[in-house]
Amino acid sequence: MAGRRDFLNQPAPENYVAGLGRGATGFTTRSDLGPAREGPSEDQIKEALAKRAAQLGAAAPTAYGAPEKKEEDDDDERFQDPENEVGLFAGGAYDKDDDEADRIYQEVDEKMDRRRKARRLVSPFPLYYPFISVADGLSYMRIDEQITDVSAYREAREQAEREEYERNNPKIQQQFADLKRALSTVSDEDWANLPEVGDLTGKNRRAKQALRQRFYAVPDSVIAGARDSTELGTTVADEGPSGGDGPDGTMTNFADIGAARDKVLKVKLDQASQGTDSVAGSATNIDPKGYLTSLAKSQIQEGEAQVGDINRARVLLESVIRTNPKHGPGWIAAARLEELAGKTVAARNVIARGCEFCPKNEDVWLENIRLNDNHNAKIIAANAIKNNDHSVRLWVEAMNLESESRAKKRVIRHALDHIPQSVMLWKEAVNLEEDPDDARLLLAKATEIIPLSVELWLALARLESAENAQKILNKARKAIPTSHEIWIAAARLQEQTGNYKINVMKRAVLALAKESAMLKREEWITEAEKCEEEGAIMTCANIIQETLGWTLDEDDDRKDIWMEDARASIGRGKYETARAIYAYALRVFVNSRKLWLAAADFEKNHGTKDALWQMLEKAVEACPQSEVLWMMLAKEKWQAGEINNARRVLGRAFKQNPNNEDIWLAAVKLEAENNQPEQARDLLTTARQEAPTDRVWMKSAAFERQLGDAEAALDLVNQALQLFPAAAKLWMMKGQVYQGEGKLPQAREAYGTGTKACPKSVPLWLLYSRLEEKAGNTVKSRGILDRARLAIPKSPELWTESVRIERRANNISQAKNLMAQALQQVPNSGLLYSESIWHLEPRTQRKPRALEAIKKVDNDPILFVTIARIFWGERRLEKAQNWFEKAILLDSDLGDTWAWYYKFLLQHGTEEKRADVVAKCILSEPRHGEIWQSVAKEPKNAGKNLEEILKMVVGKLE
Repeated sequence: MAGRRDFLNQPAPENYVAGLGRGATGFTTRSDLGPAREGPSEDQIKEALAKRAAQLGAAAPTAYGAPEKKEEDDDDERFQDPENEVGLFAGGAYDKDDDEADRIYQEVDEKMDRRRKARRLVSPFPLYYPFISVADGLSYMRIDEQITDVSAYREAREQAEREEYERNNPKIQQQFADLKRALSTVSDEDWANLPEVGDLTGKNRRAKQALRQRFYAVPDSVIAGARDSTELGTTVADEGPSGGDGPDGTMTNFADIGAARDKVLKVKLDQASQGTDSVAGSATNIDPKGYLTSLAKSQIQEGEAQVGDINRARVLLESVIRTNPKHGPGWIAAARLEELAGKTVAARNVIARGCEFCPKNEDVWLENIRLNDNHNAKIIAANAIKNNDHSVRLWVEAMNLESESRAKKRVIRHALDHIPQSVMLWKEAVNLEEDPDDARLLLAKATEIIPLSVELWLALARLESAENAQKILNKARKAIPTSHEIWIAAARLQEQTGNYKINVMKRAVLALAKESAMLKREEWITEAEKCEEEGAIMTCANIIQETLGWTLDEDDDRKDIWMEDARASIGRGKYETARAIYAYALRVFVNSRKLWLAAADFEKNHGTKDALWQMLEKAVEACPQSEVLWMMLAKEKWQAGEINNARRVLGRAFKQNPNNEDIWLAAVKLEAENNQPEQARDLLTTARQEAPTDRVWMKSAAFERQLGDAEAALDLVNQALQLFPAAAKLWMMKGQVYQGEGKLPQAREAYGTGTKACPKSVPLWLLYSRLEEKAGNTVKSRGILDRARLAIPKSPELWTESVRIERRANNISQAKNLMAQALQQVPNSGLLYSESIWHLEPRTQRKPRALEAIKKVDNDPILFVTIARIFWGERRLEKAQNWFEKAILLDSDLGDTWAWYYKFLLQHGTEEKRADVVAKCILSEPRHGEIWQSVAKEPKNAGKNLEEILKMVVGKLE
């Protein structure tokens, strides 16, 4: 290993050519299909091989050194290998083995060439020649190899035939070869003078000439412009804003442009609102019924739009009926489209084709009958019935086409022969009968054929007498044991006859429950309401009595559920059903004060006076400790003018509730309203001894004040304050008595002491502040409200009063600052927002501010009234009325809302509407409201009714 030379110093191996392995000598590309550079020729290769053989001392090559053998065929080009790189190994060593391999390959190539030519050979000798027969033992392969003159003959003949064919059928380039050679003699001037290629056929030439001779109408604007161009103006231009002038002097009307744009936008929006679900052209099918419905809803416009729409619809519907001729709605839609276009004859033809393609579709036949007159319609109906003899609708339509009763009966009897199980046909047949006996016979036959039809059984029962009707209903009940309608009909029959020996609905519930056919509780209520509509009041009550508690357990909140059911029935106007629900609920919950009050309120609003009295009598017997029910009964007696009965009711109430202040005060009010002051004073004296509460003492002082005895009232107040020093109303009354007498220092002292004793009383602080403001001490009034806000920081009334003081003092900026602070402290007060919107905002900002307030305040009646007044000021009366009604529904106890609504109706309402509002106000008996309370509690207004107080409050509204 040590004596071996390294790789780089070794001699090159035999036949080594530098760069040959990586293809450095040449390569072939797809563009030229040949060597990249020209290789050595064949003679050069032979010479190089001979020289290399001589250097190696070997014999010269014999394979490719032999004389070139001439080939008389021209197939070499077709069989040459384009990937054969001749000069690739031109410089390699050529030894004996290479020479022998080349010679063998040459022999193989020559043999294969002879075989190929032999296969193309068509022998010119007969097949019976002995030297080519199989018997002689010679094969075709040997003949190929031996006969060479025949091969030469065949090749020469084929070559001649090919040349003859090419001479008779030359290629295009060969035909124009002489002309191409002649173009070399054409000069540049001749090239420039060549004419352009044009269409000189007679048809196109005549069309172009006619186009040149066509005339077009000149627009009127061009004629008017030409006329005015030569005129001389005689008017002086008006100097003004010329911002809209165009360059030609015309004025651009931006208002018209805006109006046109709005009109186009409106049309687009209308089209979008009526648009389809798919983009035009993208849908592969349409809904003919839906399309016709949209056509019927849209207003027919005159002009091209209507024609265009109908044409487009016609194309679509023709596509529908062409692709699916068995689709009946497509034919109907196409016929109705033609009818819509005013082409009645075309519509009849279309629907007639539809009947041919859809003979079993009754809708198509019915449409065909509708589109034709009576005579043709009868023929069409006959054909329709031949194809659909079991179609009830076609038989009924055929019957309606007849004008005489006898013909109608004949048609309907034929129909019953074909369809005896149709209830509709039997009902039509019965309706055609004028004699009840004939109708009864038909119904008897119908119930035999269709024993499961409830309608036929009930119709037959209605035509029979009471006794027979009961038998028929019994048969029907046996035939259909799961039908509740039959049981209800039996109960109504019992109500009509007045025979209440058996409770039919009770048996009905047991029977239906046994058959598992019992309805839900809500469905039974619906059936009861149907009976009420038809005048069966007792049946309605029996249904409620037997089914209202169905599926409800004692654990369920049955009281609330039944009260909700009653309210729902009242909302639907079914008062007898609601009365029955209340009656059943009161039998279950006898001592429920809540239920008795709801039932009494129902009778008060929707019942009679006697029913209300009976309800209240039962209520006070069931709940003798409920003073509210006693006072309701006494009030109803008193309002009906029965004063003595009202006194007796209160007397009974005293026995049940001896020391109840509400009953004592109700008795006092009764005597005071009936001008019996002495009896009222005696009752108050007794009440102060029996039920000495602060309210009784306050009512006693208020009664003396109403009578005008200020000293007695002041004395009672002082006595009461010794007993109840924390009663804010007593301090307020003391201050008001002094203020009424003009004794401001004493009133100031009473209010001051009261605010110390009752620092959480908002009305007491307000009275104290207003007293100082009225006396001219605005600064002191402001200080009182500041102290009040410290004691009660979240009171919207105190904040509102502070803002009003600043506003009345013309200090608007301070009022706005206070309002901002107030809204931070009490952000959900409708009173504050109302004050801000109405008095601190400019008119243009009231509505945006109201919108902001609605978002922050949830359902405030004072805010609703403010919004209604804003709409009222804008003359949007309908919206204003809606907001007033919303406010009343939200809180009917707020008297100011009623007053604002009544004031609105005085200007924009009818007499009936005003009377209705007054009646509802009296029924609601409002007690609260800033202005309402100030008027209603004024001593001089004692004894006035609600209508008078309402009108007085309306007069004080600003």
